Amino acid sequence: MKKLRKFLATFIFNIDWIILLIVFTLATIGIFAIDSASSFYETSFKHVSVQIAACFLGTIFLFAIAAFDYQFYKYLDKIIYAISISLLISVLIFGTLKKGTRGWFNLGYLSFQPVEIVKICYILVLSSFLDKNSNNPNLIYLLTGTFLILFGHLVLIMLQPDFSSTLSYFPVTLVLLFIAGVPTFILMCLSVFASFAVGMPLLETFAKMQQQVFPDHSFMAKIHSLLSEDWYKIYILEGFSVIVMSFWWGLKKLKISFSFIYPFFLCLSIAFGCLASIVVDKSLKDYQRKRLVVFLNPKVDVKGAGYNIIQSKIAIGSGEFKGKGFKQGTQTQLGFLPEQHTDFIFSIIGEERGWIVSQLIIVLYFLFIWRIFKTAKNAKDRYGSFVAIGIGTMFTFYIVINIGMVMGMMPVTGMPLPLLSYGGSSVFSSLCAVGILCSIQIRKYLF
Repeated sequence: MKKLRKFLATFIFNIDWIILLIVFTLATIGIFAIDSASSFYETSFKHVSVQIAACFLGTIFLFAIAAFDYQFYKYLDKIIYAISISLLISVLIFGTLKKGTRGWFNLGYLSFQPVEIVKICYILVLSSFLDKNSNNPNLIYLLTGTFLILFGHLVLIMLQPDFSSTLSYFPVTLVLLFIAGVPTFILMCLSVFASFAVGMPLLETFAKMQQQVFPDHSFMAKIHSLLSEDWYKIYILEGFSVIVMSFWWGLKKLKISFSFIYPFFLCLSIAFGCLASIVVDKSLKDYQRKRLVVFLNPKVDVKGAGYNIIQSKIAIGSGEFKGKGFKQGTQTQLGFLPEQHTDFIFSIIGEERGWIVSQLIIVLYFLFIWRIFKTAKNAKDRYGSFVAIGIGTMFTFYIVINIGMVMGMMPVTGMPLPLLSYGGSSVFSSLCAVGILCSIQIRKYLF
């Protein structure tokens, strides 16, 4: 009994109440924004009730997870990974099809998207693997193990298919590998590989869209014809390889020490990136490619992929300093902005609450991320630091991409804004992640 009282006292006095205050403030703002955004569709009650239910259930799990010792996850990593893989396989078999993606379990009034929880499982498992092997001098073993863990999730998620959910895996993986001590050059090669694998199909799509709007744009026409044929990727590979090797040769002539191994692996990354781009090109649907590149020039598809961005920028701009008032936004209440209660919730806040509340939300997110990385810095062990940094990277990626997206500065990826966007699975998983962070914070003061 004395130990229990001691634990409760430590729990109450050392849990991060600042991060909890930020989280519940954002969730409350999100509920009001969803209420307003759903008015046009006459689904306000359903959306708000689902969001409140998810927040309530997520809060219970938050405190339960915070009371549980996070260090056990390190030794349960194989079980956690098996559960995550089982969830992804199960949703492919028994899941409900929504908007072309089989990624939800239909629970009647509610639905559950397992990929949101699976992302947290991935962070727990990868953190465990890196913590156990970061001192291993065998770099190949470390990288191979990491990508086997990553590959299992990515393949199953792409089979749904849910491309946007896979995007957060890459920054989380790269940051955790960097923290684990993987050389910067290796991470640069991995970034080059990913850039070519995803960038080439998107560049081809953008060139095609530009050519359709501006038929006389000969440069874009050449890029489109060059990238539309897989065979031409060999010439692109050769061109970049020549540039890399020429740069190495120039440095060597200037008597600057530069090992041949660096340009060799860089060319190898480009080669594998070109090959992977063929697979990415076949797996991405046409509307997905357009959404990912149209932010560069929304006017190339005003009534299609660029419509959301244009309407979003109008909504944010029309809110000016103070906003138009709750449920007074014309873009919102007249339904000009699609997906306004999910992906574009920040646009609704910008229109109805104006610059003041928009900036308040950005400040709250900044404090939220700062508290997460402070938790990582003060963690009791390295595993806790890995987990906190992984969660912090995931949240940062979501926030930057979503807010950048609604302002026309980032691709339209379909990523929710944490704790604000409508989505029971997203809110629930976010609160569970915060519970893990609180557990890391509390365990510093126990024993």
